[in-house]
Amino acid sequence: MISETLRPLVDLEPPVAAALAAGRPVVALESTIITHGMPWPANVETARAVEQVVRDNGAEPATIAVLDGRIRVGLAEAELAAIGRSADVVKASGRDLGAVLARNGSAGTTVSATMLIAALAGIGVFATGGVGGVHRGAEETFDVSADLTELGRTEVVVVCAGVKSILDIGKTLEYLETQRVPVYAYGSDDFPAFYTRSSGLRADHRFDDVASLARAISLHRALGTGTGVMVANPIPAADALDPAFIDRAIADAVAEAAARGVSRKALTPFLLSRINELSDGRSLAANVALVRNNAALAARIAAALPR
Repeated sequence: MISETLRPLVDLEPPVAAALAAGRPVVALESTIITHGMPWPANVETARAVEQVVRDNGAEPATIAVLDGRIRVGLAEAELAAIGRSADVVKASGRDLGAVLARNGSAGTTVSATMLIAALAGIGVFATGGVGGVHRGAEETFDVSADLTELGRTEVVVVCAGVKSILDIGKTLEYLETQRVPVYAYGSDDFPAFYTRSSGLRADHRFDDVASLARAISLHRALGTGTGVMVANPIPAADALDPAFIDRAIADAVAEAAARGVSRKALTPFLLSRINELSDGRSLAANVALVRNNAALAARIAAALPR
């Protein structure tokens, strides 16, 4: 529920507001994939395509961002293009939103910020590429994404291709267990690793049809745990990258980041950009494919859940 303090700063794009008022399914979409995750013009082209995938699968897309000190739930075509080209848009997690709003700034919202805003707006399903997690070497750096904390406290379903393979996936799954977040794999026994269909680790639970998956989500919510749900949706087999190839590229990018002292918010954008260079663009193509795949599944889940 949006508080009276925040309400004057929140704009729902008319199609999103109409869908919510009518009880039609809505899927939230993040904006850091536009502002920090992909280069121009692939970022805007992908965002438009993903919104259309959501519509084609029976739901209304709501791309979330902060523009000029206002929270936007749904973006007009011109606004989407503008944030895709702007160099002044910052990357905001949930903890940054108050400061960005106070200075009338603009921001792409991470998974944690998008979850928070989606929940406030009454949107219960969110599609993204990959969720942040426990970084490699976190036992020394304590670098753990706020996405995992948000999943532990905000009742939003997050459909993703697992967590980015630049992370420590085993530790990430352990952290999700500590946060009481269920991990449901769709059509697979294994937990996916973003660019590849398997991380070599098993998911907690497998579901092979949307109806059963939606029932599990509904029952989890009915238990009153107050947590989100992670739906791990493997990248389509035709778009997956060879594990040995992408692991080498990731290892090289991680080593380069350490040598340059890249850390904190700058780390993930640096790694994704460098991995794309090292893979001759193949990682970007895989990223686009998996985001579209996740958007389609999220829309189908949103349509299957009771409203």
